[in-house]
Amino acid sequence: MSTLASQPVAPVIRRLINDADSPSVIAAMSERTAQEQLVSRTQYRDFYTRFSRATLSVTPDVGQLLYALARGQKARGIVEFGTSVGLSTLYLAAALRDNGGGHLVTTELDDAKVARARRNLADAGLLRWVDIRQGDALCTLRQGIPALVDLVFLDGAKALYGDVLDIVEPYLRAGSVVVADNTDISPDYTRRVRRPCGRYLSMPFTATVEVSVWAGH
Repeated sequence: MSTLASQPVAPVIRRLINDADSPSVIAAMSERTAQEQLVSRTQYRDFYTRFSRATLSVTPDVGQLLYALARGQKARGIVEFGTSVGLSTLYLAAALRDNGGGHLVTTELDDAKVARARRNLADAGLLRWVDIRQGDALCTLRQGIPALVDLVFLDGAKALYGDVLDIVEPYLRAGSVVVADNTDISPDYTRRVRRPCGRYLSMPFTATVEVSVWAGH
């Protein structure tokens, strides 16, 4: 049986799904000013400060996708950009546990969310597989990530997807998978991974989620 369906993981995941942002919060995040802050290389901190109480969690479908890809990859090394309260992290950590172990490095700008994510992972019994780092990913991911990264999940500041990818690419192996959320507002990122004759084989999983396979150096 998958760890996702077992105690104590399943009830924590259900709770976080039930705590997902309300329609009014989602509507506010869709305002022009919020969108401009979200995709700006200089204003993204303003966005995350403004919506510090929002969970910004993945949908259950994306969570299941992350779990399935990590299991299929037999992933041992995972990097996540954008922990929020830890829902996506739970799916990834559960896959590591079911794969027999591994190391997940995840990073989050908001210190309050880091504390919430740590509690959620502890409640689920999955904290031992996760290294949660608080701060700007362009600093927190500069060292101490797995020597071989099998899977990357990008769900932080959209303007930084390319910069984070630059950091982790040297650690990818041929066949490593990169999943990016909210790619509908990350055109520079999608152009990069879909570039003809590039180093990725890439396709949309949904209108907002891109799945890319690293073809090698």
